[in-house]
Amino acid sequence: MDRCPPKVERVLDLAVESAASAVGIGTARAPRPSCERVGPNVSQTKQVKQLDRVIIRFAGDSGDGMQLTGDRFTQESAVFGNDLVTLPNFPAEIRAPQGTIPGVSSFQIHFADHDILTAGDRPDVLVAMNPAALKANLGDLPKGATIIVDTHDFTKRNLDKAGYSSNPLDKLGEVDDILAGFQVQPVDLTGITVEAVKEFGLSRKDAARAKNMFALGLLSWMYGRPTEPTIAFLEKKFAKVADILGANIAAFKAGWNYGETTETFVVQYEIKPAKMHAGTYRNITGNLALSYGLVAAGVRSKLPVFLGSYPITPASDILHELSKHKAFGVTTLQAEDEIAGIGAAIGASFAGQLAITTTSGPGIALKSEAIGLAVMTELPLVVVNVQRGGPSTGLPTKTEQADLLQAMYGRNGEAPVPIVAPQSPGDCFAAAVEAARIAVTYRTPVFLLSDGYLANGSEPWAIPSVDELPVIEADFATEANHDKGDGTKDFWPYLRDPETLARPWAVPGTAGLEHRIGGLEKGEGHGNISYDPANHDKMVRIRQEKVQRIADSLPPLEVDDPSGEAKVLVIGWGSTYGPIGAACRRVRRAGYDVAQVHLRHLNPFPKDLGEILKGYDKVLVPEMNLGQLSKMLRAEYLVDAQGYNHVYGLPLKAAELAEAIGVLVGEAEGREVDLGEHGLNLPADHEEAPLR
Repeated sequence: MDRCPPKVERVLDLAVESAASAVGIGTARAPRPSCERVGPNVSQTKQVKQLDRVIIRFAGDSGDGMQLTGDRFTQESAVFGNDLVTLPNFPAEIRAPQGTIPGVSSFQIHFADHDILTAGDRPDVLVAMNPAALKANLGDLPKGATIIVDTHDFTKRNLDKAGYSSNPLDKLGEVDDILAGFQVQPVDLTGITVEAVKEFGLSRKDAARAKNMFALGLLSWMYGRPTEPTIAFLEKKFAKVADILGANIAAFKAGWNYGETTETFVVQYEIKPAKMHAGTYRNITGNLALSYGLVAAGVRSKLPVFLGSYPITPASDILHELSKHKAFGVTTLQAEDEIAGIGAAIGASFAGQLAITTTSGPGIALKSEAIGLAVMTELPLVVVNVQRGGPSTGLPTKTEQADLLQAMYGRNGEAPVPIVAPQSPGDCFAAAVEAARIAVTYRTPVFLLSDGYLANGSEPWAIPSVDELPVIEADFATEANHDKGDGTKDFWPYLRDPETLARPWAVPGTAGLEHRIGGLEKGEGHGNISYDPANHDKMVRIRQEKVQRIADSLPPLEVDDPSGEAKVLVIGWGSTYGPIGAACRRVRRAGYDVAQVHLRHLNPFPKDLGEILKGYDKVLVPEMNLGQLSKMLRAEYLVDAQGYNHVYGLPLKAAELAEAIGVLVGEAEGREVDLGEHGLNLPADHEEAPLR
C-alpha cells in the first residue's frame, strides 16, 4: 500500500503515541487527501465525502462550555465561507442543576454550501457530553444521525439524574437498544482529554474542563474546519494563564488528531464555501447587529447616542456593546431600574440626542407609562424589546414573539407607537437604522421588536458602506415659528410639518425657543396645558394620523410568488422569516405553488398590504404566539387570516409548517397534496436544499 506523505505520517504517529498534546496541526481549510496508514495490526483508509449542508448540535451540562464550543465552530465555518445559521439554547439559571435535563445547554449550527434560512429542524450530528444531554436531544434526531457520546459521565449517578434505568450504551446492538437506527460513536472524551493535558499539571477537574476543546477539535477534523481562528482565540483568551492556555490548545489538537488517526472515524466530510454576493462579510449575532445599527444611526443623523437601560436577558448584550463605543459619541447609563432607564432616555431626547432604551417584555411593562409620556411630548425615542417567553418572568432564555399586542396597545389612553421588526440576526442592523429614522423624522417613540432567537443567533452579514445608509435629518428648530400678528414671532412647540405632522425639536438653551413640556395634554400649536374636550379629541387624532403617515415613506412590499399562480399566501413578521421561507421552499420543491410576504413595519402597515391580501384565496399567519398578527390583520382588512401558532420557546420547524401550508394549498386548489420527502416523511432532514 502507498503510505501517507512523510510529514502527514509523522503527525499521525505522534497523535497515536502521545494524544498529540504538543503537535502542531496547521490548518484544516480543506480536507486532506485520503491516505492509508500502515502500522501494527492497523490498516485504515480515510475517505472524503462531499455534503451540501450539515446540522450539528453540541449538548452538555451548562458548565461544559457548549456555547463556547458552538461559537468557535461557527467562527471556523464563517472563516471557511459557508452560509450558516445558529441556535444557542441554554438554561435561565446561572448554574442549573448539574447532570439534569433542565440543566442541559446546547448550541446548534446549520452550515451549507448554499443559501440557508434556519438553524435546521433536526441535527445530523449530536455531540452529547452526558446522559442528560443525550436524553434531552434524542427525540430531535432523524434516523441515521450520528451521535458522538462522551462515555466518561455515563455513571449510575448521572444516569439516574437523567432518568435512565440502565446505561443505553451498554445495550448497543441488542433487542432493546434505544439508539438503534443511529450511528453511535462512544468516545471517552474526558479521559483522553485528561491524558492529553497531563503535562500542564492541572487538577483532574480542571483538566477535564478542556473536553469541549477536544470535541471541537474532533468535529473540526470531521468537517474540514479551519483551525487557525480557534488557536488564535485561545491564545488571546488565556494569554495570562499559561497552563490553561496550553491545556486548551493541547486538547483541541488532540481532538483533531484523534479524528485523523482513530479507526472510529473513517470518513471526513467536505462542505464547500457558499456562493455569496461580492462584499465583505462577518459572522454576527442579532444583538451585535442591532447595536451597530444604533451606532450607525447616530453617525447618519449626526446626533450623539444615549442609551438608558437596565440589564435584562436577552437584551443586556446591547448595553454591553454600546458601552464600548464612546468614540462614536455613545453614552450608556446602566440605571437602577427600568423606569429610571427610560426616564433618562426621554431626558436625553429632550436635550437633542438620539435616545434609546433596551429591555425585554417584563421591562416593557414597567416602562409603559414613560412610553406614554414620550408619545405625549412627541420626542424621538427607540424602545428595543428583545422578546422572550412570558408572561411575568416566564422563560428568560427562550424565544417568543408574544409582545406584539403589548407594543401596539400596552399603554393607557390612545397612545399610538410605530412598530418595526427585524427578520434575521443580520437584519437587526437595518431595522435599528429604520427605527431611528422614523423616531427622528416623525418625533415619536418607536418600538423595535427583536426576540431571543434573533438576539443570540448568528449568520453571515454583508457589511454595508456608510454611504449606503439613509441620511437621517434631525432638523432642529433654530428660530421662532409663529407669527403673533404684530410683526413679531414667538415659538410654538406644537406647530407641525405639513407632510409628516412632526412637531419642532427645539434643543433646550436655544435663545427664544423656551417652551413647556410634560405629560398633560397640550393645546394644538402653542403647546400649553389644555383640558378642552375638542382640543383633546383633535390632538388624539393628530397623533394617530402622524403615525399613519409613516406609511407614505415605506417602500412597496416584496411578494415572493415565483409562479404567480399561488392561491395561498403565507405572511409573517420577525424571526419567523427563516422557517416560513424554508417551509415555502419545501412546498415548491414538492411541485405546489405558495406565496410569501414578510412584514417589517407592523404599525402602520404598508399601504399596499390590503391589496396583496385580497389577491389570495387563503392566508396563513405563522407566529410564536397565539395569533396576535392574525387578530390585527382580521381587524384591519377583514381577511380570514388563519393562524399557525406554536409557543414552545423555540423557533418554528420548517417541515411541520410546510405540512400546514400543504393542507391550505389542498383546500384552495381542491386536490390532495402530498409533500412526500419534502414534508415530514423523510428519514433525514433535507429542509433547505437549494432551489434547482
